[in-house]
Amino acid sequence: MSHADRVERWFEQFPVLGTLPADHRHILRGAVRFPVLEAGATAYELGGACANYLMCIEGRTRVFRISAGGREMLIYRVGPRGTCVLTTQCLLAGGTFPAESVAEQRTVLAALPAETFRHLMAASAAFRAFVLDDYAKLMAVLFGLLDEIAFTPLEERLARHLLAQADQHGRVTATHRQIAADLGTVREVVSRHLAGWERAGWIRVLRGQVEIRDRIALAGHRLRP
Repeated sequence: MSHADRVERWFEQFPVLGTLPADHRHILRGAVRFPVLEAGATAYELGGACANYLMCIEGRTRVFRISAGGREMLIYRVGPRGTCVLTTQCLLAGGTFPAESVAEQRTVLAALPAETFRHLMAASAAFRAFVLDDYAKLMAVLFGLLDEIAFTPLEERLARHLLAQADQHGRVTATHRQIAADLGTVREVVSRHLAGWERAGWIRVLRGQVEIRDRIALAGHRLRP
């Protein structure tokens, strides 16, 4: 795919860009780059400098922190048509990345250099409104995550996670360790809950998968292993 074709695809996924004045669209076309990350590749590292405003065109990245004890805590994911709130935060406030980001699958990003980003933030009310509105929405998601971690029992969070991640066949493709990382807990706790739900007939634990057999019961999650 040519650079021009990628730009048009980018504009299609982020329609506000196509509404900008011709001179601003010209700036975007000349400055943007489209890095491709294979699964497992690093988008940015903890403590790294923020050189670009990142917008996801294809694939998905995972933004997380790792504790001193080696436990991973998922902060959020960025999928198609999404932007990275930590990138926005770093560009607006300065400083380095407070977390790291890794591609979970083959991912295509639109990377807008920091200098271009700041120029358009100052020159374009439409671009500025898009960035700040997206930033506000993502911040609301983060505060929702904090509330859930602080006030929602892990059993309920695990049940919600499985129901949300299940495919059309009711299967969640993830190891116990990966599920634990998503929830900010340890594998042993996840395995204990899953074992109890399997005994109750709500789920079936397979190698690298969890199959949901009773969505209604799992949604009620009243059984405590």
